[in-house]
Amino acid sequence: MFRMLSFFFLAVSSVAYGLEYHVALSGKETNAGTENAPFATLENARDAIRALKQSGGLPEGGVTVWVHDGEYARKTTFALTEADSGAPDRPVVYRARSGEQVRLSGGTVLPAEAFKPLSDASEAPELNPTTRSQVRCADLKALGITDYGVIPDQFIEPPNVPELFFDEQRMTLARWPNEGWAEIAKVVESGPASWRNFASDKPGIFEYSGNQPERWNVARGVWLHGYWCFDWASETLRVAKVDPATKQITLGPKHGYGLGNGNPAPRRYRAVNVLEELDLAGEYFLDRESGKLYFWPPADLTKAHVVLSTLSTPMITLENTSHVTMQGFTLEACRGNALEIKGGQSCRLAACTIRNTGLDAIIVDGGEKHTVIACDIHDTGTGGVKMGGGDRKTLTPCGHEILNNHIWNVSRRRPTHAYHVQISGVGVHVAHNRLHDAPHQSIGLAGNEHLIELNEIFRSGMDSDDCGAFYMGRNPSERGNIIRNNYWHEIGSNFAHGSCAVYFDDGTGGQTVEGNLFLHASAGQFGAVFIHGGHDNRVENNIFIDCTRAVGHVPWADSTWNEWLAGETWKAHLVDEVDITKPPYSERYPQLQGFLDPVSKQRINQAAHNVIIGCKETATGNWSLKDNVILDTDPGFADAAKNRTVLSADAPLWQQAKGLKPIPFHEIGLYKDDLRTTLPE
Repeated sequence: MFRMLSFFFLAVSSVAYGLEYHVALSGKETNAGTENAPFATLENARDAIRALKQSGGLPEGGVTVWVHDGEYARKTTFALTEADSGAPDRPVVYRARSGEQVRLSGGTVLPAEAFKPLSDASEAPELNPTTRSQVRCADLKALGITDYGVIPDQFIEPPNVPELFFDEQRMTLARWPNEGWAEIAKVVESGPASWRNFASDKPGIFEYSGNQPERWNVARGVWLHGYWCFDWASETLRVAKVDPATKQITLGPKHGYGLGNGNPAPRRYRAVNVLEELDLAGEYFLDRESGKLYFWPPADLTKAHVVLSTLSTPMITLENTSHVTMQGFTLEACRGNALEIKGGQSCRLAACTIRNTGLDAIIVDGGEKHTVIACDIHDTGTGGVKMGGGDRKTLTPCGHEILNNHIWNVSRRRPTHAYHVQISGVGVHVAHNRLHDAPHQSIGLAGNEHLIELNEIFRSGMDSDDCGAFYMGRNPSERGNIIRNNYWHEIGSNFAHGSCAVYFDDGTGGQTVEGNLFLHASAGQFGAVFIHGGHDNRVENNIFIDCTRAVGHVPWADSTWNEWLAGETWKAHLVDEVDITKPPYSERYPQLQGFLDPVSKQRINQAAHNVIIGCKETATGNWSLKDNVILDTDPGFADAAKNRTVLSADAPLWQQAKGLKPIPFHEIGLYKDDLRTTLPE
């Protein structure tokens, strides 16, 4: 239904642009904004629309601002407020001209001639002779670039600092090892470990192998990025000391979980921002004292487009803005987030490309009925789309939508807890998206009554452990979410503990998983759908193919439940933030009746009418299993050797699984329309 409504809207908007303004690189601030006399900036057009509204209001059909081909360097945020709003029948649209590439860049172009060979051995003597002959140095201060940001001693969220891009590819901050990770040889001192209640006033200390760390100039600054305890929690810490005699590294700040094996895999780390490790094409190092940028270019500089991200604020903000559309732009090379929407109603980001951000691509915080549709989002520093709204106290939905977007290669600077899509609040609709290639999790959810459907999610959790492509947890008041008719495949890593497609963690209950196809979607001890502690979840009408286990559950003992119920975390979630004992929660979710009572009871999840094909195991934990079909043989794949997802029309499965409702395989994933005219292979 929503697709038909989308088509109707496009058909109307494509023939009625209302009043038109134009913006071009050749424009002038004093121009009238016509096609022959365009404005120079988006701000010129914005101010003209403000003046128009003050003088008599928006015309019938609203206003369309056409932006012409070119790269527009953003030195400040393009900020829209309530004063810049359109109306339902008079929208304001900022749009790239059809067939033209409009790039809004938060970076500064560095000319090839700015990069000079190193003059003599006294300049950057840390570099070896082979590297020295390849490295070029640019004086950023001479180019007028003086804001280099600050790298804190300890961080999970990456700092807002400049990065280097070469022909639209993110270059690598000088690091060791060049590929993969080094492993801790031995933990000498774990430091404080909150998860096992171990108090310590000492920093972490560990032994290293080999002699590479002995080359580093610790006084200038060396940071280690590592999975210090768990493979779902990465953090970067500054080095305080390297002792060659004992082969020990002492960390400066204290890691919250402590050094040691929270997960069974070896503890791993890598050094970043180390001049001595600039030894590979594509690596760079920024000396913040001198303003010198050292770079080993991967190809001819004279033929390249080299950009340093310099805009530290969001590229575009819409605050309490309504009925505004941004369409067809490429947003790139910013130090922070690309676009932020706060409050307002019915704003749309359509058919845009967002890439090479320092942090998130899009943040939608509050408001009603905002839409991100048909966008290509990739190579973000942290996440893709972060969207929340609605009122959890009253369970009032926000009506936001994330539709038909292709999002991949996220988490380039934060490899854990930076998602393709992260939603919160009440009533976000996530549909027809293609999400792939993430080191950790793809969809993060908090809140109630969200709908996630008809998405394709693959190659998620490839460098993590104890994780799910979808994840929610630790708040049993968050209920009523539906995950249906999605295709999950090639999920998880080779780490020892486990990973899965759908993860309900730490007491999560009251969720529905139905009509999904899971292929190669679990690893280790987990099931494709995995529940830690929770109950009253329904897993129905799904197809599981070649998974380690279809459904998994780790039940909690009564003592564990009572411990959580008595703790401050669940008190805050279940009584203070919302009150599950009163309407609307007591009426909407009758299973919450008596939830706060510390009583003993069996906590069960339901798995019914699923088809389980070639899985090593069906279920672990407390499940009510009903009318599931379990097969070890070919159920009638059209071409089993090439594709184990397409069932032939006369497949025996349809007779064996008579209760299986049809899954709309042909509707899953991206679709073509006026906004997305081609599909990726």
